[in-house]
Amino acid sequence: MTLLAFSLGLALGIGYWHWRQNKLYRQLEQILRLLPSGAEGVSLPLLSLLRRGISLSNQHCLELETQLKIDQQILQVAPLGYLQVDEENQLIWCNEQARLLLQLHRWEPGQVRLLLELVRSYELDHLIEQTRHQQKPGEQEWVFHPDCADAAIIAEMRGLTLRASSWPLPNGQVGVFLENRQPLVELSQARDRWVSDLAHELRTPLTSIRLVIETLQKRLQQDKERQWVDRLLPEVNRLINLVQDWLELSQLEQDPSKHLSLKSVELHNLIYSAWETLEPLARQKQLSLKYFGPDTLYLKADSSRLTQVFLNLLDNSIKYSPNEGTIHIEVTLLPTEDAPNSVQIHIIDFGIGFPESDLPHIFERLYQGDPSRRRHHELSGTSEDLPVRVTTGSGLGLAIVRQIILAHGGLVKARNHPETGGAWLHIELPLS
Repeated sequence: MTLLAFSLGLALGIGYWHWRQNKLYRQLEQILRLLPSGAEGVSLPLLSLLRRGISLSNQHCLELETQLKIDQQILQVAPLGYLQVDEENQLIWCNEQARLLLQLHRWEPGQVRLLLELVRSYELDHLIEQTRHQQKPGEQEWVFHPDCADAAIIAEMRGLTLRASSWPLPNGQVGVFLENRQPLVELSQARDRWVSDLAHELRTPLTSIRLVIETLQKRLQQDKERQWVDRLLPEVNRLINLVQDWLELSQLEQDPSKHLSLKSVELHNLIYSAWETLEPLARQKQLSLKYFGPDTLYLKADSSRLTQVFLNLLDNSIKYSPNEGTIHIEVTLLPTEDAPNSVQIHIIDFGIGFPESDLPHIFERLYQGDPSRRRHHELSGTSEDLPVRVTTGSGLGLAIVRQIILAHGGLVKARNHPETGGAWLHIELPLS
């Protein structure tokens, strides 16, 4: 009986030992599957494979650490700033350029601190949160004002125009590249000041030249001699208009409120008033205007400036629309017709539209896109040695439109209509 009990206990012990061994081997095999394999096809004992896997894993970690140090060294000398935050918006690492741009004097490598404690920038914080939430790259440009406790220093400090490009990273982290746009902004401002000064200097002599040409027109008797003067006058007028447009644009940019006379304006009548001014041009191409929207809608605006906007946009639509076509103007209220606070205006034609490469630059100064969309008219003439084409577009019309809309607190966008294929100008204006 004792022998039977001993045998039964021994069998149970051996069975339990085998079960424990099998369980241990299965656990080791699972661990091995997670480790890098460096000897496929080689049969080794399980413990040897485990040691080899751990060694390869350590070697792989060392290679990753080395590569990380190399990447950080490259970023340290890069002309762009770079910073990286974790899922809790704590600053993990940044390069020297980011430290300079964001004035991160209170942060040292190895520290983990909330970015908001180091940089007071709503735009940067919003970009990071948006990138993490949407899990796609983002971009933001803004004027950054460094935080400083000394009021005397703050008065002397100037804002920096920064552009940030963000990328979502694993585990909720976000990487942000920072570009200092301030030198470009200052260069653009210096260029605009120089051109504005030049325009001021050109206005008086150009006016004098026009008076001389008009006097010559009256005094010259022979047709051949007058042809040269007749060709010269439109070019001088174009230069005068260019100078005037540039000065007007500069004034609107420097102090918009000073050059706006706001009053209650009825939008429907204003649109048709602009169309009636251009109707002789539309009649030549047998074009018609279709209006969709409220018959009566009042908003607070500068009537003459808003008329200038519609004259420019409708003039473009007329020039680029096919004969016997229509131009649509659609007006809607936002957010609802019962309680509106802004108005949307869509101007749609059936022309050739904008080249896609031109769309980001449509409202830039002096930008003239694809030659097929440049405004020109043919001049008749009998002399073969005389020019036969005069370009009338200055490249400032849409820039002035944009500045007028911005001065009213609105926005304007250009795109191509998906159904008509023509130009589609979208304007949004506040009602008051």
